[in-house]
Amino acid sequence: MDIYFAPMEGVTDYIYRRLHRRFFPGADRYYTPFLSPTQNHVFPPRELRQVAPENNEGVCLVPQLLTKNAADFLWAAGELAAMGYEEVNLNVGCPSGTVTAKGKGAGLLADKDSLRRLLDGIFSGDCPAAVSVKTRLGVRDAAEFGPILDIYNDYPIAQLVIHARTRTEMYAGPVHLDAFALALAASRAPVCYNGDIRAPEDVSALAERFPDLGAVMIGRGLAADPALAGRIRGGGADRDALYRFHEALCDAYCQAFGGPQSAIHRMKAIWSYMLASFQGGERYAKALAKTRRWPDFIAVTEEIFASLPLAAKIRTQY
Repeated sequence: MDIYFAPMEGVTDYIYRRLHRRFFPGADRYYTPFLSPTQNHVFPPRELRQVAPENNEGVCLVPQLLTKNAADFLWAAGELAAMGYEEVNLNVGCPSGTVTAKGKGAGLLADKDSLRRLLDGIFSGDCPAAVSVKTRLGVRDAAEFGPILDIYNDYPIAQLVIHARTRTEMYAGPVHLDAFALALAASRAPVCYNGDIRAPEDVSALAERFPDLGAVMIGRGLAADPALAGRIRGGGADRDALYRFHEALCDAYCQAFGGPQSAIHRMKAIWSYMLASFQGGERYAKALAKTRRWPDFIAVTEEIFASLPLAAKIRTQY
């Protein structure tokens, strides 16, 4: 079964992806945090750095696009295809209120006519790259997905990545495996599962229940436990590799951001997930959040590595 690293805004930038691939090989693909093409048809420098081929050497990368405009999508897909990308992913899953209020991301699920117009425009526009879609089951109820899937099935979607929750559920509560089972059986596109994978046994359970499932996408679980993809494939947790990964991230962000005081914000965002790798890590959450100086941040992280064992399974909430 293929393993994909989900896009995570503020965490999985090109620096993180490249170093994760070096220290924890195991993920088959990485997806960029969404790029937002506009009618200006120019990638901002920050977004361009994320997809520049020279910044992603050795990483199998799929750029993700967030838009409700087919012309903007096709322009961005053309630019990305010219860089060598063979697939782009359409975001119909982001549940953020600032995104959905604009009718983008999971906001498209509330307006099926807009969703169909967008897909009509994309697939009638001679898109130069394969198009996959990341979606949720609906806005408020998983039963909404039947008519939504009917729309998806009318188009040659390369892969349908389904987060098995609704928009209003965000990332909390149980996933809807029964609704996912119906979607897997009825989808004309290959399906990838996304939602609450935190340990190898979670993937084993999915494989047993859904033997035809070809891929899983993991976001928070991999951010919390960077070794998870390798452990799913039979490897083990490696404290030394995690420590060296953390050191490499610190060095790379200090260099990229012009110094430690700028890098500390990105590293604290990464630790907001990675604390779950450690048994009792939640005890250090406040101490990490309160650090303002780089030496204080390093002191707290060194204490975590020195005093806490790795957790057998990361926590449900992090």
